[in-house]
Amino acid sequence: MVRSGSKVPAHFEGLYNIYTAERLIFTRLASKFFSATARHNPHPPASLARDRPVRSRCPKCAIYAYVCSMMTIDILSVLPELMESPFSHSILKRARDKGLLEIRVHPLRQWAVNEYGQVDDYQYGGGAGMVMMPEPLAAAIESLSKDRSYDEIIYLTPDGRRLEQRIANGLSLKGNLLLICGHYKGIDQRIRDRYVTMELSIGDYVLSGGELAAAVLVDAIGRLIPGVLNDETSALFDSFQDNLLAPPVYTRPAEWRGMTVPGILLSGDPRKIEDWRHEQSLQRTRERRPDLLEGE
Repeated sequence: MVRSGSKVPAHFEGLYNIYTAERLIFTRLASKFFSATARHNPHPPASLARDRPVRSRCPKCAIYAYVCSMMTIDILSVLPELMESPFSHSILKRARDKGLLEIRVHPLRQWAVNEYGQVDDYQYGGGAGMVMMPEPLAAAIESLSKDRSYDEIIYLTPDGRRLEQRIANGLSLKGNLLLICGHYKGIDQRIRDRYVTMELSIGDYVLSGGELAAAVLVDAIGRLIPGVLNDETSALFDSFQDNLLAPPVYTRPAEWRGMTVPGILLSGDPRKIEDWRHEQSLQRTRERRPDLLEGE
């Protein structure tokens, strides 16, 4: 399924981005269908019941659980207070209020090795900076894993794979994620070797800890969950969804301080508007991020 008027990049990653993003819209449309069905029929359609077990309906929205399922993101941090504000406002607050996303921040010190709350120690081989100890992290991961099975255990670290839109798209389709916020000089390598399934960085720079990086990741994922945005197609036209930067956008008034909105946007012709936006996206990408067009 490709949106009308769009030009699909030839390389695979662009196709994957479009497929994944539009799958989010399909999921939401399916949710609306089952919501309407549930009002008239206490059981899902027989054709679907043959393929999937019948489950109870979601108490939040009366949609069957195999269509509407809450994503859960657990976060391990030595400074959980840093995470309060980003998740208490705007889109992420809406996602939590709707029961579409559960975010649980766990203070790592509750698994400390002693009564003083110690979770770090000096690094072997000498050198400045402390290292987060393996035992508190292992105890935390194993304790949380008793409640749910995690699709990914993600460590936020400067030497991880750089976060890109297609990664956020893929993670938004998962059910349970566990994020580990690094601090000090990082975490003991043995935790990375044994438990971590994905390592991500939000850029080529160093922060004081992984908390802000975790907040960025949760925001990038949370806004893609079907039902969070008022209009799911909005996410389809974000920068990077098809390896292009987003085109210029305008709002009222049509003329402001001698500057006018491009006439094509006032034409009312959806195909011409889509073509214009695509050309603007290409031009902007060539000028600002030509690396995104490599391979086309």
